[in-house]
Amino acid sequence: MAEVLVEFDTTVSGTDGTRWIPRACGRVGADGLWEGWIEFLALRESTEPVRTPRETGQSNRDALMYWAQGLTQIYLEAALLRALEPPHRRPSPPSVSPPRFDTPAPRFAPDREPGVPQPVLNPFEVYRQGENVLWRQLSALSRARLLDIVTGYGLPNAAAAHDSSRETLVATIMSAVRRPPGSRGSADSPKP
Repeated sequence: MAEVLVEFDTTVSGTDGTRWIPRACGRVGADGLWEGWIEFLALRESTEPVRTPRETGQSNRDALMYWAQGLTQIYLEAALLRALEPPHRRPSPPSVSPPRFDTPAPRFAPDREPGVPQPVLNPFEVYRQGENVLWRQLSALSRARLLDIVTGYGLPNAAAAHDSSRETLVATIMSAVRRPPGSRGSADSPKP
């Protein structure tokens, strides 16, 4: 059963100038906690009382009383504004459209074309980190991986590269990335 815990000896004014007497009330809630709220009685008898939603939940009546006795004028003023607001409605769930796909995306990107080499690094991106960084990474690669870079990015002399040594392939890649961007065309993206 609900009870008035504290009837305050102050009034709180609403935005329209109506003066209200605040009272802290409480009861044992459905969840077993003592719940507290604040109700406001208008000094004009023609105005209906208002109340806040649940303001607190406490483990016992003494804790609820402690909460009620600690309420300040500022808290009560804010509580009146909450009590005068119309209750918020939960938004209705948006209508859900059916999925656009029947399956999840593939786990791995498919190869561009069967037999087309996949470069293990983008020499133009690595070159931005520094020439020495690119040179060290290229020097660590096998001839086959270097050949993939040369052919995959369509670097100059790609046709002759098949007969080139590792050192020649590294030099070919290094000279291609050193050229100014306008002079190398679209070589900084792999060919499809």
